[in-house]
Amino acid sequence: MTDLQRAADRIARVAAAPLDLVTLWQEATDVLSGAVPFYWTPCWYTLDPASLLMTSHFHDGMPEFPQEWLQAEYLSDDVHKLVDVTRSGAGISTLHEVTGGDPSGSPRWRANMEMGGDQELILGLRTRTGEVWGALGLYREPGEPMFDRAEKEFLTAVAPRLAEGARRALLVGEATDPEGPGSPGLVILDGRFETHSTTPGVDDLLADLPDGDVGAGRLPTAVLAVAARALRGDGTTAMARVLSRSGRWLVLHGAPMDAAGERRVAVIIEPAHPARILPLLMAAYGLTERERDVTALVLQGSSTAQIARELVVSPHTVQQHLKSIFDKAGVRSRRDLVAAVFFTHYEPRFRDNEGRVARSRPVRGGPAG
Repeated sequence: MTDLQRAADRIARVAAAPLDLVTLWQEATDVLSGAVPFYWTPCWYTLDPASLLMTSHFHDGMPEFPQEWLQAEYLSDDVHKLVDVTRSGAGISTLHEVTGGDPSGSPRWRANMEMGGDQELILGLRTRTGEVWGALGLYREPGEPMFDRAEKEFLTAVAPRLAEGARRALLVGEATDPEGPGSPGLVILDGRFETHSTTPGVDDLLADLPDGDVGAGRLPTAVLAVAARALRGDGTTAMARVLSRSGRWLVLHGAPMDAAGERRVAVIIEPAHPARILPLLMAAYGLTERERDVTALVLQGSSTAQIARELVVSPHTVQQHLKSIFDKAGVRSRRDLVAAVFFTHYEPRFRDNEGRVARSRPVRGGPAG
C-alpha cells in the first residue's frame, strides 16, 4: 500500500466519525500534511449546496476572513472562483492551469503572493450524489514543485468522503446545539444497539418514526438498520429516508464512533426540508416560483443556455425572467445579483460562524435568517 493509499484510508476513517466541523478539518489537515505538501495552512470552506455560496471558513491562524477577499470572490471578474471549480466536471483545478501557466494577470494570484503563496489548488467537496458541501484551498510557495497528477487524483478520490464528513459534522453541531424546531437529533447506541445517550429533542423524532416505542425501550427499525450498516464499515452508505407517522420525511445518518475501544454508533435524525435559501429569495425579492428557480441556478453559476435546458424553456424566456429578477432585486447583472444574495443572506452567517469557532461552538450551514 502506498503512502497516498494509507492517507486516503485515514481520511475515510476521520470523515466517517461524528466529529464537529473544526475537529474534522483539523484531523483532515494532519493527514493532508503528510500526503500533499502545502504552504502554511489549508483553507477549508463549507458551501450551501442550494446556492454554492460560502457559509463558513476555517484557516488555522486566520480567525477573520478579509473583507476584500469576499468582495473579490463575489464582485470581481477574476478567475478560479470557488463556484467555478466546484461545479466543473473535474471538481479540482489550479490557478496556473486556468491561466495557461501565467497567473500574473490575476488579482487572486497577486493576493496569494502577498501572503507568501504562489500556486493555488482548489478542490470541490462533492458527495457521490453530486451535492457540494464545501471546498478546500491548498497553496505552495514560489519555487516549489507544481501539484502533480498523483496528488490531484488522491484529492479527487477523498473529496466525496470529506463532503460527507462536512455534511455530518454540520448535522452533529445542530443536534448538540439546536436552534429551535426542525433541528436534527442525535442518539448514540452501544454495540448491543441499546441507547447510550441522546440530545435534546430526539425523543420526539424517534416517536415519529414507524414501529418504535421509545417509552418501552424499543427503537424504530430504521434506526437499528442504519446503525448496523454504520458499524459494519463495509463502505455501504449508512443513510435512510423514512416517511414518519406524521407524514413528513425524516433522514437518518449513521456514523461509527471510537469510544476507548467500545463499539458505539451515532445516528442523526433530521427532518427533510427544502433548501432554506429558496423561501428567503421569494420573501426578500417577491419572486415567483419560476423566478426563484432561475435565481437559484444563477447563484450556482449556470449560463442562460444551461438554465434553459434545466427548466425546459427557451433562452429568450430565461432572459425575460432575468430582467424581472434584476428589477425586483434592484441589480443590473448576474454578478450583482449573486453579490446581493451573498452579502445579505450569507455573510451574516459566515461572520457568525467565525465567532462560533472562536467560542468553540458548532458551525452552522445555510443562509442566515
